[in-house]
Amino acid sequence: QVQLVESGGGSVQTGGSLRLSCAASGRLFSRYPMGWFRQAPGKEREFVAAISWNGGSTDYADSVKGRFTISRDHAKNTVYLQMNTLKPEDTAVYYCAARYGITWSRRSNEYPYWGQGTQVTVSS
Repeated sequence: QVQLVESGGGSVQTGGSLRLSCAASGRLFSRYPMGWFRQAPGKEREFVAAISWNGGSTDYADSVKGRFTISRDHAKNTVYLQMNTLKPEDTAVYYCAARYGITWSRRSNEYPYWGQGTQVTVSS
């Protein structure tokens, strides 16, 4: 069983930065690929970024590539999402998720564990 708690959301202006954190409980955290997803009002949840269990590989949605960076710290049982050059279209609730297996997935229904989400609002 894995419990996930996101933090770090807030309100920023266009071009600003935020760093989201996802703290995980459970001693098997280091074995789980992790993902970040987001959901804007009236839209479906979409993939943002993912990282392999050992942090050696990452994947990003085209819309955030070059602006966002996902990382993980096994000693702190935490996954991060550094978000730079934020745009109004990045406004959403951001969720972290964990799944079993070796590789990550871009499909939200392949992640059994989810945090409660943290709101990110970018104003123009």
